[in-house]
Amino acid sequence: MIEIRVPATSANMGPGFDCLGIALNLYNHFIIEEIEEGLIIEGCDKEFANDNNLIYTSMQKCFERVGYKYKGIKIKIEHDIPVSRGLGSSAACILGGIIGANEIAGGVLNRDEILELATEIEGHPDNVAPALLGGMIVSLQEDNKVYHSRIEIAKGLKFCALIPDFKLSTEESRAILPKKIPYKDGVFNVGRVSLMISGLINGQFDLIHLACKDRLHQKYRGSLIEDYDAITKYCESVNSLGVFLSGAGPTIMVILKEGNDSFHNDIVRYLSKLKRNWMVKELNIDFDGAIVKHINK
Repeated sequence: MIEIRVPATSANMGPGFDCLGIALNLYNHFIIEEIEEGLIIEGCDKEFANDNNLIYTSMQKCFERVGYKYKGIKIKIEHDIPVSRGLGSSAACILGGIIGANEIAGGVLNRDEILELATEIEGHPDNVAPALLGGMIVSLQEDNKVYHSRIEIAKGLKFCALIPDFKLSTEESRAILPKKIPYKDGVFNVGRVSLMISGLINGQFDLIHLACKDRLHQKYRGSLIEDYDAITKYCESVNSLGVFLSGAGPTIMVILKEGNDSFHNDIVRYLSKLKRNWMVKELNIDFDGAIVKHINK
């Protein structure tokens, strides 16, 4: 049996639309084994326990890529990453499937080949890259090749995820984006994403508030999230370093200094007054990425 642990991820980080992402210490575990025949999927809703399951379809694509003929597959899922909340749950499932299949097939694919296949399935690398590699990653795809680089963040940060009780599909959040943007908005984001990377590397955390600003996606997607503007404004007013929409949303991610213990209670009190229910979860950066372990029966 093969156990794969894949971390949650938060993509975009404000201005880094489709190119920045960070891995966080919230995990999905997948236990995968080849069996004599059939397909068994445990640990998910019945509607997903079939051959359309994203983990299984990702395994199939990997088997096809390496030319491995499998007999049957058993998948057990233990998931802590909320689904359709902008925390990389689909990326975790894709990587869990690919890595599991690759291990069954004898480890044919190397890390970069796994990343390229995962990006092919996901459509973009901003979640799958940090989920696989750990840390904060800048990534892009050109001519079917994925290029990536880890950003070495200065010590002293933690994150706080504000996770609502409602889902927001990537399709819906993509559909609301404009087809064209003004030139000045592109320049605005280029400056902010550059400032974000430089500030995080150099430990200039006072720049993060400004660097989290964006004109490409957050204001459009924020309109789909109840109380989004009010929540982000409140977070900015109570000793946070920066606030951004996690991936496609609806989770709102807050960057804090390590040792900031007051924010948690402040935001819990504030969110409790709103109509919708919000879960507050403090998180740290995961630097390991996806981890594989072989288990003897």
